[in-house]
Amino acid sequence: MPAAGKEIVVPEPLPAPPFDPTGPLQAADIRRGTMRMLVALGLQPLAEVTLPTGRRLDLLALAADGGFWAVEIKSGLSDFRTDCKWPAYLPFADRFFFAVGPGFPLDRLPAEEGVILADRFEGVVVREGRLRPLPPARRRSLLLRFARLAAARAHGLEDPPL
Repeated sequence: MPAAGKEIVVPEPLPAPPFDPTGPLQAADIRRGTMRMLVALGLQPLAEVTLPTGRRLDLLALAADGGFWAVEIKSGLSDFRTDCKWPAYLPFADRFFFAVGPGFPLDRLPAEEGVILADRFEGVVVREGRLRPLPPARRRSLLLRFARLAAARAHGLEDPPL
């Protein structure tokens, strides 16, 4: 309690840092814009899909024709440089893409892989991923994994654990 006659001084809140549209985006922003783009293209994406190898893919999207697109999100060049696991995702999709934010040096990404440029609102395919058709048995296995994961997540929304 302040002493009698003493005024309480409440400090002004600090101003928010200015928004820098050229600054690096967070992975969640890139994921959101990429997922919106995939849905607009007629694909159904799932985030954080664990593959049979135990590796976790950032996004796996299922097309109406049963094709799979794998998307690895890179929030910056250092994120890409330190990641050595992305080639392990290639056998689990018909097409592979890197999703990056504006300002990412696209020439640093492997030329044979697809590129999606995204912000938190939308995305665009700037380079198509090379087609590598999955063997039928792997496609079936991946389709079942995808369906079960999607169903489990939908159930979790309807009946969350206590």
